[in-house]
Amino acid sequence: MKNTVLLAEDDRAIRTSLVRALELEGYQVTAVPDGVQALAVIHQERPDVAVLDVMMPGIDGLAVCRVLRAEGNRIPVLMLTARVETADRIAGLDAGADDYVVKPFEVEEVFARLRALLRRITPDAESLNEHVVEAADLRLDPFARRAWRGQRELNLTRTEFDLLELLARNAGIVLDHTTIYQRIWGYDFGPGSKNLAVYVGYLRRKVDLSNVPQLIHTVRGVGYTLREPCT
Repeated sequence: MKNTVLLAEDDRAIRTSLVRALELEGYQVTAVPDGVQALAVIHQERPDVAVLDVMMPGIDGLAVCRVLRAEGNRIPVLMLTARVETADRIAGLDAGADDYVVKPFEVEEVFARLRALLRRITPDAESLNEHVVEAADLRLDPFARRAWRGQRELNLTRTEFDLLELLARNAGIVLDHTTIYQRIWGYDFGPGSKNLAVYVGYLRRKVDLSNVPQLIHTVRGVGYTLREPCT
């Protein structure tokens, strides 16, 4: 059975070329030029994943994502954006997006990120039997996809949850950038990418509040680790 994709992109040339590429890759695609139609299709057809252009007339991609999350809709969302500044990427994460691709992009990168998003909504039999993961006062339930720091539940996107789970399962071990990229995104975007740093920074805002000991640590030149506070 083909995975279904909702593509919302107001640039006709980009929309047409992406539809052709996605269909050749085996996806079933519904393409629309604006956010209003995107919401209508998502509500009616319930696609497996949404690819949203950030800049669209009327309701833009960020607004579409905010509406979906406010409704409790957890459809994986991949943003397409021409904005490369960190603040703009954080705005997408704030809206509830799971990942983003910066224009101009290679279509193989879009495929890689879609595969990673879809893997998270089709767990295998082994993952269904996983037990709660604990590290320090951090607790994660992979099946329910819920996480807590102490008594406080964390409101995490799909990518944030997967990244935190990876770090928690390997608590005390330094994971290099390549390993994290391969495990979370299924693709190593190279040393020039700031994608991982953005997600780690955003995750820290939710996990490592100023009034609790820091759990997520940067190991310069190597990667990241989740380490229990020293007592």
